[in-house]
Amino acid sequence: MSSSANVPRRTLLLTGASRGIGHATAIRFASAGWRVITCSRHAFPEVCPWGAGPEDHIQVDLADHADTARAIAEIRKRLDVGELQALVNNAAISPKAADGSRLGTVDTDIDMWSHVFRVNFFAPIMMARGLIEELKAAKGSVVNVTSIAGSRVHPFAGVAYATSKAALASLTREMASDFGRVGVRVNSIAPGEIDTSILSPGTEKIVDQQIPLHRLGTPDEVAKIIYVLCSETSSYVNGAEIHINGGQHV
Repeated sequence: MSSSANVPRRTLLLTGASRGIGHATAIRFASAGWRVITCSRHAFPEVCPWGAGPEDHIQVDLADHADTARAIAEIRKRLDVGELQALVNNAAISPKAADGSRLGTVDTDIDMWSHVFRVNFFAPIMMARGLIEELKAAKGSVVNVTSIAGSRVHPFAGVAYATSKAALASLTREMASDFGRVGVRVNSIAPGEIDTSILSPGTEKIVDQQIPLHRLGTPDEVAKIIYVLCSETSSYVNGAEIHINGGQHV
């Protein structure tokens, strides 16, 4: 038996894994031999083809602080050697008006704003703080998924989503300073227009007029960068926000 057989598998904890970027990220890591523990408000999706599947899925309402704390305790019990090599905070919500239109500063009520921040902003820091000892033990990596909407007014992303992502980008810098001192790197990725089910009608105009590459990104193109940020390839990258948008931000 080779010595590598005794090396524990690396473990990823991924929130929002059921579709789009999260789904592609789970497949990317599982294909590289990682154990993938997933969290989402939905039950484990049968169409997902990786690893342990339902046994490594935790259903949780990230908008509920108490339920999030319960999930963190459950995750800690499931970590075989008390180590966590990667945490990817991908789960997010972006509510629309009843007719599907963008909700701005005037028509977003405070309860909705609070709900979005609990999922998009508070859950990531709760997860990271709750699992900091496990991340420290592995000299692990945290990746927060922000958005191009966090740095500019977007025609489709509502104000609650946009401001939560801007706050998450700032939080990433603060976490990089604090967590970096104990050997845990924290970075973020800011996707632009990615070909997922949440795209809004009219996105084709953005692709044509604002993106130099003149195409949408794919979920796997995002997942590949997340993977790099959780690997030794990026061992001196800390506090960065990587734009993945085909040049839309320029």
